[in-house]
Order: sequence, then structure tokens, then C-alpha cells
Amino acid sequence: MLVILMENQILQPEQVCQSCLMADLSGQPRWNQGQLRCGRALAKLGDRLPDQFECQMGFRVANIE
Repeated sequence: MLVILMENQILQPEQVCQSCLMADLSGQPRWNQGQLRCGRALAKLGDRLPDQFECQMGFRVANIE
């Protein structure tokens, strides 16, 4: 499940990506085979933390399983 990480809250992608020009046709992040296609991977912060990405709009996206 993808989530948007803010300083003090976690948001669902629907709350942010609906207005993004880089989102897919359903208003979701462009996620494919474990990669955020509308952003870049961030350095892994630790083995116990989820993979994190930064989208083109500057939001931090995490893949929480």
C-alpha cells in the first residue's frame, strides 16, 4: 500500500495525487513493479523501514506492506 508521508501525518495517495498532472488516469501514483515512475527512489534509511520515494511534486511516498 502506498502512502504519502508528511511531517506529522500519513495521507492516502487519493488525497494528494488526484490533482497531480503526473498521476495515472485514475488519480493514483504511477507505481509499477516496486518503482514510483513519477518520482525517484530515496536512499534506504534502514532495513526495517519501507522503501521511500520522492515524487515530482516533492512529496515523500512510502510503500508499506
